[in-house]
Amino acid sequence: MAEGENASRQNVEDLLGRLKAEIREVVVGYEEQVDDFLICLLTDGHLLMEGVPGVAKTTLAKVFAQISGLSYRRIQFTQDLLPADITGHYYFNQRSGDFEVRKGPIFTNLLLADEINRAPPKTQSALLEAMQERQVTIEGNTFPLPDSFTVIATINPIETEGVYPLPEAQIDRFMIKSSMDYLDTEAELGILKLKSVPQATVKQVLTSKELKTMREGASEMYAETSVLRYIRDLARATRDMEELELGLSPRGAIHLLLTSKARAYIFGRDYLIPDDVKAMAHKVINHRLILTPEAELEGTTRSAVTDKVLSSVPVPKEETDFEDELTEE
Repeated sequence: MAEGENASRQNVEDLLGRLKAEIREVVVGYEEQVDDFLICLLTDGHLLMEGVPGVAKTTLAKVFAQISGLSYRRIQFTQDLLPADITGHYYFNQRSGDFEVRKGPIFTNLLLADEINRAPPKTQSALLEAMQERQVTIEGNTFPLPDSFTVIATINPIETEGVYPLPEAQIDRFMIKSSMDYLDTEAELGILKLKSVPQATVKQVLTSKELKTMREGASEMYAETSVLRYIRDLARATRDMEELELGLSPRGAIHLLLTSKARAYIFGRDYLIPDDVKAMAHKVINHRLILTPEAELEGTTRSAVTDKVLSSVPVPKEETDFEDELTEE
């Protein structure tokens, strides 16, 4: 690696270290979930957060907006929320005598859709166009969203009344589904210690230029053809599983590639290895799978199906052999 590339890599590592240190000022634990946020931030992907109330899902989203310098808006999804409350609407301006558009909270960089499954499907559908095409149509007129646009949606896994299932088309637009459970005893003690003193003020760590550079670096991670075949084979294997009505979509396979690239980037490598793909598989694949009724009755879980797929698809090479091949090239 050239001296300039070494310096650039060191700058990225220093930046990631400062970023995580700033997060630890207000959030204890959840290192894996912080990486999930980072991966979505670097890939411009959307994140679905599942966790019981009070585990800092909203806090983590706000912290990421503050440290990255991104604009942030929050929508509390409720049963009476309308699509226009999200996207915006036209209104008649009596002063000018014209109809003007009042843009909704979706016109931001980081949108927190809090308890997204509390709103009916009609309201949830207001996000579909925005999440895929980065634009919003209001009464026949299309408006572009900011260049950097990420939806972070939260759901409560224990609620069964007053909630609506997310449509498959919307589920598939979330790059990662990340679960936040209760912390261990030491980490929970750390939370109490943190809250027993005046709260630290979160500072911006990333500039827009640095974020753009990191995104470019993550997208440029080298992916050997054998790793691409591995991702393809994983996706196709899910479509042949007798336990599933719906397997991984082509979009899901692309998301698996992009998240694997971002993981390689934040772990300090310039190329993908199969372990990156395996590490991201459950986070990218599980929420997209639809079990057959028979499989659900038998107690089969999506995670178990993903494990079965990972064990059945041959891994292209051992990590050491893969690195040797790159060195030879």
